[in-house]
Amino acid sequence: QVQLVESGGGLVQAGDSLRLSCATSKYVFSGYTIGWYRQAPGKGRMEREFLAASSRSGGTVHYSDSVKGRFVISRDSVKNMVYLQMSGLKPEDTAVYYCVADSETQIPDSTGWADYWGQGTQVTVSP
Repeated sequence: QVQLVESGGGLVQAGDSLRLSCATSKYVFSGYTIGWYRQAPGKGRMEREFLAASSRSGGTVHYSDSVKGRFVISRDSVKNMVYLQMSGLKPEDTAVYYCVADSETQIPDSTGWADYWGQGTQVTVSP
């Protein structure tokens, strides 16, 4: 069973930093590609935006152009945690952030999506 539990969201001001965490099991951590998406206010589920993904080993990461240079994805193999460190936050980063996992070697996967989703954590950035 693939379980992903996000935490760390909250209300911050523009320019602040925030770190999101995704807790999972050792099975998922070692066997799945893990990444992050977000859903902005007023947008539907199918409009969720890919942000970042990390390979099983953590050796390969990639980012969307919208967050490259501001967000960093990382893994902690001791805690089976995946993090999204966000800096230079902007009001347009306001969204629900989702941790995702996929059995393929990349996210988005061959369907353009991800297989498993957490429940999401809200991030609100005030001007």
